[in-house]
Amino acid sequence: MVRIDKWLWAARFYKTRSLAKKKIEQGKVKVNGQRCKPARCIEVGDQIEIKKDQLKWVVDVLELSENRGPAKVAQTLYEETEASQQARQDKQLLSKLEYHSTPKPEGRPSKKDRREIQKLKRKR
Repeated sequence: MVRIDKWLWAARFYKTRSLAKKKIEQGKVKVNGQRCKPARCIEVGDQIEIKKDQLKWVVDVLELSENRGPAKVAQTLYEETEASQQARQDKQLLSKLEYHSTPKPEGRPSKKDRREIQKLKRKR
């Protein structure tokens, strides 16, 4: 049995244990569908739901580890569910499409453009 904050750090979901602990306390991590505390012990077979930025992972615990190792080893600690992978990929694709469809200004604004921007800001 391993503490959830240690496991999340060892599985490389968070860069530090203190960050993992903070996210658990904020309710961004659920074990078997329930909120938990950082000291909660997890076992092989538990399902963990992790919300990070706008993405969400649902993983099944395959192995336990308290030590942080290479990324290849960390990926053997869990298995992401098919539904979670598909939802995450869809979300990433949607955000890429939104980014590329947003109009971007070409170059720096001219002196006249900067004056107009300043004029608009002063009116508020």
